[in-house]
Amino acid sequence: MSTCSVLLVDDEAEFIETLAKRLTRRGLKVHLAFSGQEALDFLAANEADVAVLDVKMPGMDGIEALQKIKALKPGLEVLMLTAHANVEVAMRGMELGAFDYLMKPVELEELLCKIQDANKKKCLQQ
Repeated sequence: MSTCSVLLVDDEAEFIETLAKRLTRRGLKVHLAFSGQEALDFLAANEADVAVLDVKMPGMDGIEALQKIKALKPGLEVLMLTAHANVEVAMRGMELGAFDYLMKPVELEELLCKIQDANKKKCLQQ
């Protein structure tokens, strides 16, 4: 598999910076966005294979960001990530095209597997 490009979107800077380091060590190409709008700005000018998107963010929340990301990049696979268990939000995210939904704190191996699965799906659809 070629290097997978992942966009991490979360307002918790320390969390995604640490996660980015761990994913980079595993061979992924990682980009960071600290808000939904920053993610949209990045995606307007760049490509990514998979986005990992926090649900609860100030301003544009993850569900709104997901809708806008899917409108901009329909083929991009998005993993929703949250610390707040909410079945309704998870179902809404899946209805809007999210690939999967993970709970924080997420195990690195589980996240890696989900990113790889999402990337495989993206590649098969191209």
